[in-house]
Amino acid sequence: MATDETPEPEKKPEPEQGRGPADRRPMPPESRPAPGQAADGAPDKESDGGAQNEGEAADAATSDTTPEDGTPGQPETGRQRLAASLWPPRLTRAQLIVAVLLFILGLGLAIQVRSTSDSSALRGARQEDLVRILDELDNRSQRLTDEQRRLEGQKTELENSSDQAEEARKQTVEKEQQLGVLAGTVAAQGPGINLAIDDPTHSVEADKLLDTIQELRAAGAEAIQVNDVRVVANTYLSDVRGGVEIDGKRVTQPFRFKVIGKPEDLEPALNIPGGVVQTLEKEQAKVAVTREEKIIVNALRVAKRPDYARSSSQ
Repeated sequence: MATDETPEPEKKPEPEQGRGPADRRPMPPESRPAPGQAADGAPDKESDGGAQNEGEAADAATSDTTPEDGTPGQPETGRQRLAASLWPPRLTRAQLIVAVLLFILGLGLAIQVRSTSDSSALRGARQEDLVRILDELDNRSQRLTDEQRRLEGQKTELENSSDQAEEARKQTVEKEQQLGVLAGTVAAQGPGINLAIDDPTHSVEADKLLDTIQELRAAGAEAIQVNDVRVVANTYLSDVRGGVEIDGKRVTQPFRFKVIGKPEDLEPALNIPGGVVQTLEKEQAKVAVTREEKIIVNALRVAKRPDYARSSSQ
């Protein structure tokens, strides 16, 4: 037996009215919208844009770490980047100057530390040791002062002796020249007279010439030359046939005397009454005496060593 059952009409939920924030409850997890979708199921455009940007950044990072040959590589570590920045070195002029200054500063500090360490030994010394060191320094200073005075005295003596030696050398040279003039070994010049004796009758002999030489020496003659013969202390004269020899050399008339001395004394000594000039004129010889400001006696003799005589000064 069929029974007609009429379905009951579906009841619609009545809209909730008067529901405030306190009546709102959190949605269950299964009813929350998925990421990238809105609440109504549509995809979220902002989420899609962020995801796209993150993908592009990842692709760029991947391309930076990929070598040029196309093979994928691994990103560099911190040590590799540090090594790449240190080698090869890239020094600039400023860095080099800074390095040099740092080296000089370090050297100065090392020297300062060393000097400080050297003086630190005295800082820790006892008072007795310091007094002993001070006494040793005073004694050393006194010894050095005495040594300085001694050396200065030696220097003064050497200077004086050097001056004395130089003076003695000068005196020796002057004495040698004087003795050379007297010995006839060196030439001489100075004021004096010229004496010319012309004997046409050949009546003037060696004794008359010797008297003339002796008169000139007595008047102060220092150097005498007859013709080309130098008259010295051991000069001798002798008569030969037709003339006179002086020290073994024949001299002919006219006899010409070159005499160095004071002309004011030499000429009057020859012209005194009864002197050389009057004696020669009695022998019918012609005598001429002239004064000269400069007489040159250049006839020389060879110095001979005495055979027996020796100096008595030791």
